[in-house]
Amino acid sequence: MTLLNEVTARYPEAISFAPGRPYEDWFDVESVHTYLDAYLAHLAKDRGFGPEEVRTTLFQYGRTKGIIHDLVARTLANDEDLHVDPEALVLTVGAQEGMLLALRALIADREDVLLVSAPCYVGVTGAARLLDIAIELVPEGAHGPDPARLAEVAERVRAAGRRPRAFYVVPDFANPSGVSMTVPAREEMLRVAAEQDLLIIEDNPYGFFAHDQVARPTLKSLDRAGRVIYLGSFAKTCFPGARLGYVVADQEVHGPGGRRGLLADELAKIKSMTTVNTPSLSQAVIGGMLVHHDYRLRPANAGTTAFYTRSMSALLAALEDAFPPAERARLAVGWNVPEGGFFLVVRVPFTADEAALERCARDYGVLWTPMHGFHPGGGGERELRLSCSYVPPDAVAEGVRRLAAFVRDAAR
Repeated sequence: MTLLNEVTARYPEAISFAPGRPYEDWFDVESVHTYLDAYLAHLAKDRGFGPEEVRTTLFQYGRTKGIIHDLVARTLANDEDLHVDPEALVLTVGAQEGMLLALRALIADREDVLLVSAPCYVGVTGAARLLDIAIELVPEGAHGPDPARLAEVAERVRAAGRRPRAFYVVPDFANPSGVSMTVPAREEMLRVAAEQDLLIIEDNPYGFFAHDQVARPTLKSLDRAGRVIYLGSFAKTCFPGARLGYVVADQEVHGPGGRRGLLADELAKIKSMTTVNTPSLSQAVIGGMLVHHDYRLRPANAGTTAFYTRSMSALLAALEDAFPPAERARLAVGWNVPEGGFFLVVRVPFTADEAALERCARDYGVLWTPMHGFHPGGGGERELRLSCSYVPPDAVAEGVRRLAAFVRDAAR
């Protein structure tokens, strides 16, 4: 991430397929006031808060688990058919904090192992590294991680005298690969998790952005055995500057003396020793968005979903035009065709490392992301990730034309 920021800063005129940011033209500065006013009206009218209570809610630290948990729970029920007790929610400083809290709570000692799909989002492997947590990789296929491979890896870890504790996965349009699991594979993965006594950490930042606009069931909504801890984010569906995410952790925890509680309460204890609480102002603005859109973010994002669908279609069409079949075969260039989301992966006939990115940015005016950083066990050296989310629509074809010129030259 630091590398991409540095290269982007050095070449601000380059067309950038690198970041997974939302497209900024959808942001309206004035809407922030509208949403904040909607939340304050909700407190006064729906909650019956007086002026002093409203002031305290907005300006003070607030409860560690968050102040809009009830609004998020209503929205999850409408958008994902996911019905959870609001007290099972912890509002976090982005989904990244949710990952950190979940890993800290679940991994008890050095014998516990985190399984991750590979290639994998660098945030979770980075969090595991910070916490000194061992990871094992579950290779990803054309439709996400194979449940049978998950079982194999879990059994291998257990045979080595360690405990496979949890599996991290992005079932919908994963970062970086863009792949998505089929519904039968999701059901089979839940079966394997129960068989292997695994918890699943499901991360779902891209689920709204299916090209066919048909909602895929989350693992959490299919879960009947309490195996899934669900990470959500408002970064892509609302706006990333709010830095607001959440964890659904409704598993029952047994403590000393017969004490029972929710895993969410244990996460809140850890959070109280790190960020203390999630900023009330960010929660107020996002809470106002939920109120304003009648607790339904999926239809509120229909326009952005259609935009990203067009952007991905334009990117795929530009790749087809830039690399005709005969040249594609000669150069050994190829790419996958995601069913949604922001990302796809291009195979290239050279080492797509940081030095290659620098040359491409400097000499050809286009940016992309090396894939090897998403492979903690090695791999991806001849692959690059392209994101369609941040490129202006009229720049996609030109960006791919520049990329194709670089690929041809680098392949010589």
